[in-house]
Amino acid sequence: MKCSICPRKCGAERTETSGDGVCAMPSLPVVARAALHMWEEPPISGTRGSGTVFFSGCSLKCVFCQNDSISHGNFGKTISVERLREIFFELIAQGAHNINLVNPTHFSHAIAKALAEPLPVPVVWNTGGYDEVNTLRSLEGKVQIYMPDLKYLDSAAAARYSGAPDYPEKATAAIKEMVRQTGPYELDGEGLLKKGVLIRHLILPGRVQEAKAVMDYVSEQFPPHTVLFSLMSQYVPCGRAPEYPEINRRARNSEIRAAEEYFSALDLDGFTQELLSATEGFIPDFDLTGV
Repeated sequence: MKCSICPRKCGAERTETSGDGVCAMPSLPVVARAALHMWEEPPISGTRGSGTVFFSGCSLKCVFCQNDSISHGNFGKTISVERLREIFFELIAQGAHNINLVNPTHFSHAIAKALAEPLPVPVVWNTGGYDEVNTLRSLEGKVQIYMPDLKYLDSAAAARYSGAPDYPEKATAAIKEMVRQTGPYELDGEGLLKKGVLIRHLILPGRVQEAKAVMDYVSEQFPPHTVLFSLMSQYVPCGRAPEYPEINRRARNSEIRAAEEYFSALDLDGFTQELLSATEGFIPDFDLTGV
């Protein structure tokens, strides 16, 4: 296949076993871990955990990626579409509240096939936000919950830290399409997300103004109670962050408090993280569990 799935539209030849594009992935899914995960937002993890499938490779090149070993190191196992669907049901049998697809964008064609028949639990599209609108439209009706990052509204920062100067325009267009598909978010009687969009933003050190700009955008773009917003403070310098001195540290408590106060003042529906989240201990082991 000549790939145009993500905004890179690199035209790579991706066979079932190899790929030479930006994501460096074949057309069949490559998975590094599939297990219950308790560390998502409360409406996603619930009491039993989210059935999380971590895909390898990535079309973004975030220099601070916490999943660097699989996103850029490409560790993982190639599996069939049929095996991917089996994994979904294995996680459901373990009690998963939902099926949580982490970094799925470059495998959307295979995932759509695996979701040709509906699952008995919601499907979560857990993405860096760098998605192509046409690709998202091919998933309509198959995905109930979209959980995109909105990393930047500043193209210079997007270019420096993720190698994608067009990230702001692509991510905002993608999120609008996600909201169009799901409509306003809905919770069930247990407080679990049934459908909707949950937008995430990770506070980067020294970039509180970026966090405020993102929150302003969400507040202005979407009517009250349309989307959920998660302000994340779990940043730990990972991957190539040491090459960028300005982000080669954790966010200061004062920076996190300033962002959280702004969040509260805007009265957004959503969540903030405990400061204890900024530790490597919350990064899962990528050891082919469940694959």
